[in-house]
Amino acid sequence: MSTDISYTPEEVAKILRISKFTVYELIKRGELAAYHIGRKVRVEGADIESYKQKSKGVSPLPSLLDPPALSERLNHTTTLDESLVICGQDIVLDILTRYLEKQFPQVHFLRRYIGSIDGLMALYRGLANVVTAHLWDSDTNEYNTPYVRRLMPGHQTCVINLVYRMEGFYVAKGNPKGIITWGDLTKPEVRFVNRERGSGARVLLDEQLRLSGIIRNDILGYGDEEMTHLAIASKVARGEADVGLGIEKVAMQFINLDFIPLHKERYDLVIRLEDLERPHFQALISILKSPSFRNEVMGIGGYDISRMGEILAKT
Repeated sequence: MSTDISYTPEEVAKILRISKFTVYELIKRGELAAYHIGRKVRVEGADIESYKQKSKGVSPLPSLLDPPALSERLNHTTTLDESLVICGQDIVLDILTRYLEKQFPQVHFLRRYIGSIDGLMALYRGLANVVTAHLWDSDTNEYNTPYVRRLMPGHQTCVINLVYRMEGFYVAKGNPKGIITWGDLTKPEVRFVNRERGSGARVLLDEQLRLSGIIRNDILGYGDEEMTHLAIASKVARGEADVGLGIEKVAMQFINLDFIPLHKERYDLVIRLEDLERPHFQALISILKSPSFRNEVMGIGGYDISRMGEILAKT
């Protein structure tokens, strides 16, 4: 990356491996310097480097670009005065992090906004402490556990339910293209917008296409990727795509979108089994079971919390 040229928020997002909405939030909070050319936002390469340097200290969005440094810092033996990395993109994780920060003000709780497979790989490599997953396995019709076993070979883990969410299609109000099934994605006039590789939504789509015998090249826009459910919904709402895949909660934020429910998914937390009895993780489970946290999540809407905090598997 050159430090003498400027970058768009989308380019910054790719450089830092975060969502473009997180980039805008960093700019809004003054953590990342930016300037405007008309209505467009630009970030200098030098300011990106400056932000990355500051992130090597205390930052809500640590970089995974320097695995040895971060691995050495965490080293699977997090104590009460160190950092704890939480990976995942759902707003419920931001609320959970806030509750943890209140209980452990001396701990740096660091958030990484990455997908399910990347999160599990970070846990395997020692670059994360808590990760989320919503990965459907079509062979077993089971969520997450088969993937945890494959991606964490030789490592014992604990799978804890966070919420259940409804996954489905975002379409324009009134569903003018009549998009109801996976097969409708192949209609020649339908423009699709996809999630990035490694995300739970992308895995669900690819598994369903395989089961249905649908060739991905027959889907217009299959290669058009966005990093978040919000970005997908926004693109459909703006008319830049006809359909995208995401969770119902996000669709509720757009008055000009309809949601076509397809699949109820299990959204879990995954930690190392050796961490389960440590104070941070016992506090995490207690928070998940607390009336205040559960009521706050229920108040948001769009989530099933019936098994929140329940240990579903130890692998």
